[in-house]
Amino acid sequence: MTRDTNTAHPRPEPANAVAQTRSWLARVVIAHDLCPFARGPFETQRIRYVASGADRAEDLLTELRDELLKLRDTPREVIETTLLIHPGVLQDFLDYNDFLDLADALIEDLGHGEDFQIASFHPDYQFADTQPEDAENYTNRSPHPMLHLLRQSSLNAALEHYPDPEAIPQRNIDALRALGSERLRSELAVCLNADSAEIGNDQT
Repeated sequence: MTRDTNTAHPRPEPANAVAQTRSWLARVVIAHDLCPFARGPFETQRIRYVASGADRAEDLLTELRDELLKLRDTPREVIETTLLIHPGVLQDFLDYNDFLDLADALIEDLGHGEDFQIASFHPDYQFADTQPEDAENYTNRSPHPMLHLLRQSSLNAALEHYPDPEAIPQRNIDALRALGSERLRSELAVCLNADSAEIGNDQT
């Protein structure tokens, strides 16, 4: 791996990166019900937000390892899930996408392939067979690059009690297409204007 030198997006202060992420969760993810399981941990303050200072992929991988072990060793009543926000590295989406293979391999190397998974979010997220500004890409577009660390057991339990979970992706696509890319781009821009003076920083 090599040093990531992409500077397309200036790095925010750590507290502001967390505030912007929390704003995105509230204004986009929860408001549009993109993840029906997000509201509970958000409202009960069981999401751990970590603003990484890494500017190399190697350092981010080390930090990811530490956060996976912390999540493993902490009761879900305290931390249900972790958002590892890394605005200083992997700003290029293709580099970020390649890094996900390393992240998955790390989980396997730790012996936790059955316990954790990582959901991916990035400002320039683009699904295969879409155009860059297609609305459906906003299901995974976030203010900053981040890795969402999920407990597999919690995800399985939530899916058991949710009707027709296989329909969630298509429902999200339909909902975001109805909203349109211009509105979604505007909402994301609003989130980027949030700072720590406006929004508390729980579980940092």
